[in-house]
Amino acid sequence: MARREEIIRQVRKALGRPSDMPCEISENGLPPASPLAGILPVIAPEEMLPKFEAELTKVAGIPHRAANRQELEGILQRILSHANATSVVLSRNPLLAELSLEPKLRAWGQGVSVWPVLGGKESPGDKDTSLRTFAETSFSANVGITGVEFALAETGSLVVTSWTEGSQLASLAPPVHVALYRRNQLVASLDEVLQRLGNEEVGTKRLAPADSPTGSQTSPTLPGRSVVFITGTSRTADIEQVLIRGVHGPGELHAILVEETCFL
Repeated sequence: MARREEIIRQVRKALGRPSDMPCEISENGLPPASPLAGILPVIAPEEMLPKFEAELTKVAGIPHRAANRQELEGILQRILSHANATSVVLSRNPLLAELSLEPKLRAWGQGVSVWPVLGGKESPGDKDTSLRTFAETSFSANVGITGVEFALAETGSLVVTSWTEGSQLASLAPPVHVALYRRNQLVASLDEVLQRLGNEEVGTKRLAPADSPTGSQTSPTLPGRSVVFITGTSRTADIEQVLIRGVHGPGELHAILVEETCFL
């Protein structure tokens, strides 16, 4: 018991709390549960974008804002030029098609690979070949461009699902990842993301990919087989505690806010 009390005393000291603070222990030996409310400050709606960009910058991400189509194209061209890119892979996110990115990239001389749209009439062998080709192209491409499901303000994270993207390879395999998002995809907290991922009655219906599992063009749910939270660039410090970026994935991450005026 003396050893336990000494550990608690040291923890209290490290946290700057009084050494005589009572320690409530329930019958099962665990501290009583406490609600999450009040642990993290509430992020006001008008503060979500600055907060997201600030947190993204802390984890070596690069935020951008595109007020119109011309600004969006200028941002993309600068990213491609800096990466000396000759090949780009696109996810199936409908936002990319709305912005006509594939023909624009081809006009700039980029080799473009897009998640294959499968109509359901392909043989299993043809489907496997198409998906395998996309995977191989993702690992050889210079830049991957995707949309997101959410942009998480409190941690600067991008939430990407297989439901919308088709495959997360476009965000994980190329050395440069570019993610496009709209203002209505900004969320304040992880609690909100988890609630919306699991909520079967999400208020805003989204445009579903053409080869979505339901075959419908709108979906109130997020039934993706996998969900990836991307917080900054790929990084590791396994070797002698030296931080190295881009070893296991993208070493460069760009998040571009696409304003509604980009679609005019």
